[in-house]
Amino acid sequence: MAEESKPISPLKNLLAGGFGGVCLVFVGHPLDTVKVRLQTQPPSVPGQPPMYSGTIDCFRKTLIREGITGLYRGMAAPIIGVTPMFAVCFFGFGLGKKLQQKSPEDTLTYPQLFAAGMLSGVFTTGIMTPGERIKCLLQIQASSRETKYSGTLDCAKKLYQEFGIRGFYKGTVLTLMRDVPASGMYFMTYEWLKNLFTPEGKSVNDLSVPRILVAGGFAGIFNWVVAIPPDVLKSRFQTAPPGKYPNGFRDVLRELIRDEGISSLYRGFNAVMIRAFPANAACFLGFEIAMKILNWIVPNL
Repeated sequence: MAEESKPISPLKNLLAGGFGGVCLVFVGHPLDTVKVRLQTQPPSVPGQPPMYSGTIDCFRKTLIREGITGLYRGMAAPIIGVTPMFAVCFFGFGLGKKLQQKSPEDTLTYPQLFAAGMLSGVFTTGIMTPGERIKCLLQIQASSRETKYSGTLDCAKKLYQEFGIRGFYKGTVLTLMRDVPASGMYFMTYEWLKNLFTPEGKSVNDLSVPRILVAGGFAGIFNWVVAIPPDVLKSRFQTAPPGKYPNGFRDVLRELIRDEGISSLYRGFNAVMIRAFPANAACFLGFEIAMKILNWIVPNL
């Protein structure tokens, strides 16, 4: 069972979650770039080596060809999108917990925490999809050796000119398929590990920084174990030319399994796992620090 020692404040979750999102993007974006490039690289021609042989090769080639800025390419879009997205994500989780409590003293079960996490995934999709669409397009254009967009704002402008507002929301269903179950796993794992790491007779709110980092890091790993297959489909679908997949994710799934096998659904797995631990450790540490500051400044918010 999960311990709740203070009344849940969705508004504090909103503010602290935004700061946690900034921490996550700064730490995790380089390996997110590697992940997207691995997921979207074209199939290798027979007799020719693939563009990238793996995570380390992609990281090395990006660093050599584009410098450190290449690893942070497209970061403006997730910073702009992830800050409110994580704010809404943590708000949704806080709201989901509060809705299931009959009184502030009620202790939630882990299935209830999973359900609250899934609600957060629904909340974030509207913000997440446009940022993910722009980020993926910017991340793959260097690999394709075609410079169509000069930056985040230029990409957003051209998307709107070509496709209207619908262009930003390509991949919405796949984003929901990825984020709803993955968010449930994310928050449930974090709460479970926090309780596991809390010494007998101590409050879960007094966990040390190393234990928060470990709990947050493993929450990120469990999140991505669930999220990777739909994330691969989403990256392919969002970066495909218009009309390539008329039946949506079913066409992407059919093509991937036919041409590259079932293992293609876990392409970028190493990059994701290497990124997941430090990025989400930073996210939850940022969230917990911000919550402590908010509880001190505005205890009754």
